[in-house]
Amino acid sequence: MIIDTIPQLKKLSNSEKLLLINELWESLSLQEDALPVPDSHKKILDERLREHETNPEQISAWKEVKTRILKKK
Repeated sequence: MIIDTIPQLKKLSNSEKLLLINELWESLSLQEDALPVPDSHKKILDERLREHETNPEQISAWKEVKTRILKKK
């Protein structure tokens, strides 16, 4: 693990570790090609967008979706 190779990381408090996580995530998001989106994901997103454009009235509020999901548990 990286934490074993950088001893200073073990000395960080939990709040400092969370800040580090956030900084690392932000640095990734600044690099467009850092996390490439697989073509299969792009295809699914394109299909969902087309479906929404075809039937824009067929949407669900987040509250409704969350309720349905929680009922399945």
